[in-house]
Order: sequence, then structure tokens, then C-alpha cells
Amino acid sequence: MSNRDLLIKEIKELSDDKLQEVIDFVQFLKSKQRGEELGITLVSESSLATDWNKPEEDEAWSDL
Repeated sequence: MSNRDLLIKEIKELSDDKLQEVIDFVQFLKSKQRGEELGITLVSESSLATDWNKPEEDEAWSDL
């Protein structure tokens, strides 16, 4: 049985109030994952900015 199948089986046995806790936790995990992905993007932005902010880069992209 896969983890997904096991989770679904366990969820089916929960009361409604516990289901809301599971929903809240899943939404928290998704939010945390999005934050981590955004963090990686923001960290890489500063290191790439040294190349992006050159006049020759501006000139290369000026026609778009």
C-alpha cells in the first residue's frame, strides 16, 4: 500500500473535527513549501543580479 493510499484510509476513519485539523496541516505544509521555493528564488536573484544589471544586458534585451 502506498503512502497516499494509507493516508486516504486513515483519513476516512477520522471524525469531522479531526479532518479540519488535517486540512489545516496540509495547507500549512503547502504554504511552507511555497515559501521555501520562493526563498530559493530570492536567494538566487541577488547572485544573478551582477550579470543582469550590466549595461550590455540592458542593450541586449532592449528590442523586446
